[in-house]
Formats: sequence, C-alpha cells, structure tokens
Amino acid sequence: MGYSPPNAVLTWMFLLLLLETWAGRSRAQESKVLGGQQCEAHSQPWQTALFQGEQLLCGGVLVDASWVLTAAHCKKPKYTVRLGDHSLQNKEESEQEIPVAQSIPHPCYNSSNDNNHNHDLMLLRLRGQASLGSKVKPINLADHCPQVDQKCTISGWGTVVSPQENFPDTLNCAEVKIFPQKKCEDAYPGKVTDGMVCAGESNGADSCQGDSGGPLVCGGVLQGITSWGSDPCGRPERPGVYINICRYLDWIKKTMGRSSRS
Repeated sequence: MGYSPPNAVLTWMFLLLLLETWAGRSRAQESKVLGGQQCEAHSQPWQTALFQGEQLLCGGVLVDASWVLTAAHCKKPKYTVRLGDHSLQNKEESEQEIPVAQSIPHPCYNSSNDNNHNHDLMLLRLRGQASLGSKVKPINLADHCPQVDQKCTISGWGTVVSPQENFPDTLNCAEVKIFPQKKCEDAYPGKVTDGMVCAGESNGADSCQGDSGGPLVCGGVLQGITSWGSDPCGRPERPGVYINICRYLDWIKKTMGRSSRS
C-alpha cells in the first residue's frame, strides 16, 4: 500500500499551492499602462499592434474589417498589423497578422516637424480583410465630441514606467477622464488645437511610449487616438493628448469610401 500523508501535511501543501498561485497572479499584474492594470484578455477586441518584423512600433484601432486608425507619426515604409492579440509572446488562436497595403496620413499632417502634432492621424488599408469575431471586432466611431469628466479607457503594450522603459507582454488598460479644453491648453501652451483632446487621472494614469496610435474609448465608442504627452509620462497636471476623432469624421469616412451618415 502507498503512503498517505496526514491531513496536516495535505493542508499545508494546499495552502502553499494557493500562495504560489496568488503570488504568480500578483507578479502578472505588476506590469501595467501607467496607473492601470492588465486588461481582461480580449476585452478590447478593436486593439491592434503595428509591427516592423518582430519590433512593436505602435498601437492601432480596427474601425472596419479592412481599415485601421493609428497616429500619423507611426508611419513606416513597410509593416504589418496584428489583431486578436493579448500576449505578444504567446501565439493565440485568435491572432491574425495582416500586411498594410496602403498608409494614408491626414493630408495636413507635417511629418518634417517633430514638434508639430497637428492632425496626427493615419488610416491603414489592410491587404486582406480581418476575420471578425468576439476577439477581433471593429469599434464604432464617436458621432459627437467627448464630454468633460467623461470616463474613458486607454489601452496598449507601451512602457509601464517612465522615464525608464519597461514594455509588458500583455495588453494593459487604464481609466482616465476627459480634461476641460482650457486646462489642456494651459498644460501645453501654444500646442493644443481643437483637433486634440486631453485625458488623464489624478493617480497619473497615462499612455506612454509604445502606446501611440492606440484607442481612447468613451462610452463604448472611439473618441481619440493616442498622440503625445509629457515626458516623462504620468504627470497628473500634464495629461495625455489624443487626436479628437469627432473633428475628423468626414475625412475618415471619405477616405474609407463611405458616405457620411446624416
């Protein structure tokens, strides 16, 4: 007959197992968007990642089976869009990688001026259509501008510390609020236009390097694209700055070949 450990030993073994599980979960949640935490897997099915080979360049947002919105400053001669991802290192069943057929920055964006963030918006036409489902799904564009103090979600694989850099493996999310435009302009004198919107939180929740091109989602619709902010990131008085989608609806719809809704 085999030896059966006494009940006390079994209890200790069970407690140690629980402790290890808890510790592993805690470690997994240490990596986060500044002031945020690991997203629930596939809770942001519109989130995409732009890759040049194996290098993560920027985030992006699926707005149609064939189209992704991102920041114009993310433009490269050749790259791919990854969809349906949560962990960048682990290959997932929902993961799709599609080459970019055409990059279309906003016609007023000036790529030669590094300090000019005006019209920092770009549409990417994918070479093939994304296979849509619960883990890969376009998001609707906002049909009105965001409200002050409205709660929104930002997400990305960008660095979770600043000014040093530490890029997480899994998608991270943070909750932020829309700032009054005057407060946004005061934080960055002479740099903020009507085509931009600021969002942040008193705990320093913020997007950072690597999050560019990712979504600002408010009330389930896309209100902004991550563009720029303070350096280092996460300063409560200097919020993240996003391209204000409501100001670009006509250009987006016209470029995608859609007629504007009444």
